[in-house]
Amino acid sequence: MNNMKSDIRILLHNIRSAHNVGSIFRTADAVGVSHVYLSGYTPCPLDRFGRPVKEVAKTALGAEKVIPWEYYKTSIDLVGRLKREGFRVVGIEQDRRATDYKSYQAPEKLLVLVGNEVRGLSPALRRTCDVLLEIPMRGGKESLNVSVAFGIALFRILDKQNSGAWNW
Repeated sequence: MNNMKSDIRILLHNIRSAHNVGSIFRTADAVGVSHVYLSGYTPCPLDRFGRPVKEVAKTALGAEKVIPWEYYKTSIDLVGRLKREGFRVVGIEQDRRATDYKSYQAPEKLLVLVGNEVRGLSPALRRTCDVLLEIPMRGGKESLNVSVAFGIALFRILDKQNSGAWNW
C-alpha cells in the first residue's frame, strides 16, 4: 500500500437533494475524505438555527458529525485558495474535455468538485478544474445519480492512488 498521506476534500455545489448530500457524506467518510465544503443552495447538515437536517442525517448515518464541513455561499474563491495551497482540482462531469475516470492518478492533495443533479458543474467551476473526469455510460440513460457517481469515481481514484491496495 502507498504510504502517502492524502488530503482529499470535496466541494458540493448546488446539490438540490438533502438525501444526496447525506449519501455523499457517508461515502466520503468511507473513503477517508478529510473535509467537505458545501456551496450555493446545497443543504447543510445543520439548518440556520443549528438544528440537524433530518434528510441529511437519515442518509449520512452520522458521517456528517465526523467529517469537518463548511458552507460557502460562492465557491470560486474557495477553489482558488485551495489551488494556491497546492490542491489539484478535479470535476466529476460529463464534458467533451473529460477523460475516463479510470485513467486518473490522484495527487496527494485533491479537491473533488461535484455539481447539481441535473445541470452538473457550472461553466465557471468547470474552468477552475485541472481535469474533468467522466464515468462512461453504456446504457440508455446518460447519467448516474450524483451520489452514486461520486462513490464510483472516488473509490476508483483512491484505489488507483493506493496502487490497487484495496483489491477489488
